[in-house]
Amino acid sequence: MKLKSRFIKSIVAAAKTEEVRLPWTRGATRQTAIEHRHQTPSQQATVKSA
Repeated sequence: MKLKSRFIKSIVAAAKTEEVRLPWTRGATRQTAIEHRHQTPSQQATVKSA
C-alpha cells in the first residue's frame, strides 16, 4: 500500500468515527465563553481574584 493511499484511508476512517460538536450542542461552554468576553475589565479582575 502506498503511503498516500494509506494516509487517505486513515483520514476517511477518522472522519467516519469522529463526532463533530456543532455550535448548538456546545450550550453552556459556549455561553460562559461569550459572557466572559463581554465582561468589563473591572468585572474580570473581580472574577480572577475570587
